[in-house]
Amino acid sequence: MSGLTAASSRRPSPRLLAAFAVGAAGLAITGGGVYAALNATASNTTAQSASSGVLSLTMTNNGVGFSQGVSNLAPGDVVNRYVTLTQGADLAGKDLTLAVADATPTLLTTDATKGLHVTVTQCVGGDWTVTGAGSCTGTGATTQVLATNVALNTLASTPAALSTSVAAGSTVKLQLALSLPNQNETTVNGVAPTGTIQGLSSALTWTFGETQRTATTTGS
Repeated sequence: MSGLTAASSRRPSPRLLAAFAVGAAGLAITGGGVYAALNATASNTTAQSASSGVLSLTMTNNGVGFSQGVSNLAPGDVVNRYVTLTQGADLAGKDLTLAVADATPTLLTTDATKGLHVTVTQCVGGDWTVTGAGSCTGTGATTQVLATNVALNTLASTPAALSTSVAAGSTVKLQLALSLPNQNETTVNGVAPTGTIQGLSSALTWTFGETQRTATTTGS
């Protein structure tokens, strides 16, 4: 009996083992570097508004504009048509261009020498009188924005530059002078020569294009 009592007295009690375990866990947590911390944030109390602008360009006829066809042109004739471009109020544009497409291509739009040509003139600070040769009224002044007599076949392949910038909310008032160049043909007994420019027709779509203004960096 005395041997059993001595062996039992050498065993640690369960409560003592539990205390050691808790102490070891505390040391492990402290050694792992877990500490309490303070945090803070700051934010605006009123939400900031942010929005993107819209780049838009619209075209309207000034007078009959493109709504009326051009018929029975003879070499040397010039027919003026007038349109107004309106830039949207949000964003300015730049690099204004003009292109033309023909739904029914003929020599009128494929021949650079014999076919149709166009000259584009802008009325700045006034408006066009759309009769006869046309005039820029009031205090306005005219400026040619496309070189004289550009062949339509050129515009069909590469849009032509008209100006560098268009202010937001502004209008661009244009005269497009469509002409058939002077040229000679001889019709014999009612038969036109080969490659004639006579009796042809085209279905023209005029397209004005632009890009957005140059990107800016601002602060306030």
